[in-house]
Amino acid sequence: MIPDSFIERLRDSADIERIVSSYVALKRRGRILTGCCPFHSEKTPSFTVYTDSDPHFYCFGCQKGGDVITFIREIENLEYVEAVKFLAEKAGLTVPDEGADDGSSRRKARVLEINRAAAKFFYERLISPQGEAGLKYLSGRGLTQKTIRRFGLGYSPDSWDALSGHLKSQGFSEDELILAAVAARGRNGRLYDQFRGRVIFPIIDLRGNVVGFGGRALSDKGPKYLNSSDTPVFKKSHNLYALNFAKAAKPDRLLLAEGYMDVISLHQAGFVNAVATLGTALTQEQARLISRYAGEAVLCYDSDSAGQKAARRAINIFSGLSVEVRVPDMQGAKDPDEYIQKFGPQRFLSLIEAGKSALTWEVEKLKAAHGLDSPEGQTAFLNDFCKLMAEVGTALQREVYVSQISRELGVGRERISAAVEAARKRRAGAAERKSAHNLRAYVQDNRTGQPFARSQVELSAAVAERGLISILMQNPDYYDDIRSKITVGDFISPDHAAIFGAICALLEERRVPELIHLSGRLDTKEIARLSEIMSLGRDIRFYKEQAPEFIAAIKAARLKKSPEELGKMTPEELKDYINEQRSRKF
Repeated sequence: MIPDSFIERLRDSADIERIVSSYVALKRRGRILTGCCPFHSEKTPSFTVYTDSDPHFYCFGCQKGGDVITFIREIENLEYVEAVKFLAEKAGLTVPDEGADDGSSRRKARVLEINRAAAKFFYERLISPQGEAGLKYLSGRGLTQKTIRRFGLGYSPDSWDALSGHLKSQGFSEDELILAAVAARGRNGRLYDQFRGRVIFPIIDLRGNVVGFGGRALSDKGPKYLNSSDTPVFKKSHNLYALNFAKAAKPDRLLLAEGYMDVISLHQAGFVNAVATLGTALTQEQARLISRYAGEAVLCYDSDSAGQKAARRAINIFSGLSVEVRVPDMQGAKDPDEYIQKFGPQRFLSLIEAGKSALTWEVEKLKAAHGLDSPEGQTAFLNDFCKLMAEVGTALQREVYVSQISRELGVGRERISAAVEAARKRRAGAAERKSAHNLRAYVQDNRTGQPFARSQVELSAAVAERGLISILMQNPDYYDDIRSKITVGDFISPDHAAIFGAICALLEERRVPELIHLSGRLDTKEIARLSEIMSLGRDIRFYKEQAPEFIAAIKAARLKKSPEELGKMTPEELKDYINEQRSRKF
């Protein structure tokens, strides 16, 4: 365990507002800070940071929450000790040896060793006679030997166990190879390589570690592209291909492409600020990564309908971030690689510079979709245009676009503005209804999404458990009296039981129950639940006199039998149960 004294030093050094602000654009609203959540896509801010007595964050949209350590765990995909190290490094602190490692960290280190060894194996096979097919494919795509070495490209032999056998000879176990997702076990129990007969693209994180692989098939067998599944060191949705190179160039603009080859061709042509997603559509986490390193993103997506649809979705994801999005008109080629091959780097640079703003691009797409040469087309366009404008954040920007369309179509500006405002009101109403729905999570079990309470008694218990937790968080000096009347085993909700137990453990040691101390004892779901309790109850004062009522409600729910349990009772047990219920006063 990491000493509490160090955690307290870290809390004082890792200010939650400063840390969160490096990932999220926050606005102060009185005592709190708000912004669009980095953990899910949204346009109406529901992410809140509280900076007062017990700093924490909570999102009313996706129900993630916790202290500053939990925030780093969630956003950087780290374990607890790794998150502490991450924050300590930023603060110039050294984590004491007691917290230097745990089982999870050792597993991650082992997976990274496997990936490094696998990347070396793949590269050596590519440049050997065995990799002739892979080298021919890469050369045919115009890649130089220098580019191949720079990206560490490789080749996986068309063999069931070439890599597995090599790695096992180096001392790695079969279970470790499966954990690293470089191998899997077949129905017959034998191990087989995940990548076979493919050109390999190592995926490297911002720390220079090989965290996964992409593989391009050289035959018609299997999917064209295959990517590593998630492992202890890799999540596709949290990484971007070649960001390690792009970050080193310190660009103000990043080019976002769809695939490995597009990015490599762009880099070879001198566009070292190009990155790509990893076999998935752009995610909120990837958009957040881009916003950390650049103020502008250029969507260099394929020119076909699928690419344009992906661009529209990406624009929507970027809308909650402080990133200017531009879309180039890539006519004459299906993707950046083909464009550069046909027209050269200089013309591609001109194409990027001439890229339209995301909003202009969307308006032009609406015009093309509906056509403006008929009253019906104009009406359909205006309906969608007003919905689009309703999502635009600044009044000035709305006014510019409304005025332009008014002139083009000969429709009164006031009429279009009124329609836009009506759409904005409908959107705001929907957001309020969503917020009200999210607040009902106060009495929900977030693991199932179903109401926590199946009866009024259980509903009372859910609220009572939260109330009792709030009492202890606000008034830890009431602990001895409360603990003498109820145990962890009396709680109905497993999450509430874990939280109550962790608080009690701290109070037994005569320590203040603060989130930063509890986050090392609870998992991320439990600490999020506690953050929710604190957020929803921050303006409510709880008193010792409420505790007996809360305790009674919790115990009543514990004693309450389900119809199935009642059906299994003997007549004597059922009679005793009924008499006990009658004698109790809740």
